[in-house]
Formats: sequence, structure tokens, C-alpha cells
Amino acid sequence: MAVAYEQRPMDGSQERIEQLFRAHHERVLRAAYRITGNMADAEDIAQTVFIRLAVAGGHIDNPESYLYRAALNGAIDLIRRRQGERAVELTLASGVSSGAPEDSPERNLSSGELGTWLRKAIAALSPRSAEMFVLRYIEDRDSREIAEVMGTSRAVVAVTLHQARAKLKKQFRMFMRGER
Repeated sequence: MAVAYEQRPMDGSQERIEQLFRAHHERVLRAAYRITGNMADAEDIAQTVFIRLAVAGGHIDNPESYLYRAALNGAIDLIRRRQGERAVELTLASGVSSGAPEDSPERNLSSGELGTWLRKAIAALSPRSAEMFVLRYIEDRDSREIAEVMGTSRAVVAVTLHQARAKLKKQFRMFMRGER
């Protein structure tokens, strides 16, 4: 038995949401995937981002920035929730080792181990620091773009990134020595 659905004309907000979806879905999906390393998780995050946009009626001042930041934050939140789970290999870390000599107490890392460590370390940063770090070092955005997207100054971006790098560097050294 066929079910007939009443077709209603779309109001402006529905059209706006569809336009935003067509224009930004792929970018939102890629941003989430780069953090999670898992396409199913990235698709769930993208869906959640656009559902939230629809609930808001599509009325966002800077939709490109909002959608991108929402994808990054959703992915980082997912990683935080899954702290104990083994993460999927991070493609950006492919073929990377620690560079430690064989007789060193430090160990060589597989790209999967490095990816897992990096995801957990990023998730341990403050949300703002994690977002800036991802924008700079995973999304390859410059300071001006990051400042624009995050509504802050380039100086704040520089200081925040410096502090995040210092924290990650210290955590990585401890990780390599087997400390927690």
C-alpha cells in the first residue's frame, strides 16, 4: 500500500538549510573524519551538526565558521568519550617513528600508536586549544584564518598554539619514556 505524503512548499529556513548542507556537508564530513579517523563516526558527527543547524532554523551569523567548528568540536568530544578505546590509524602519521635509537629507553611507534596517542592528547587539551591545534596542524590553516574562524586575535592564536605545543611535547616525552 502506497502512502501519500503531503508536499508542502519550503519556507526560507528549509531552503537555507538545504543550501548550507549542499555547500558545506563535504567539508564538515572531512573535518570530522580527520579527527576521528573513522568515516562512520564522521558521518554521525556531520548529521548531528546539520540537525542542530535545522533546530536553530538555519539562522547562524557565520554558517561556514559555525559548521566547521561544530564538526571539530563534535569529533574532539567523541574522542574524549572514547578515551579508553583503541583509535583507528591516523593517516597523517603514516610511517612516522619516534626516531629513538634502538638501545634507547624510548621506543619506536607505529603510525597507529602515534595516531592513538595524538587523538588522546588533543582530547586532553582545553576545547579552545584543541580546536586551534586541529585547525593549524591538521587542517593547515594559518593564524589569520584561525583567528577569523574563532573570533579572536592572531596574538591569542599564537599564544594558545605555543602553550598547546609545549603541553603536547611534554606529554609526548613522558609517553615515550613509558610514563603516564
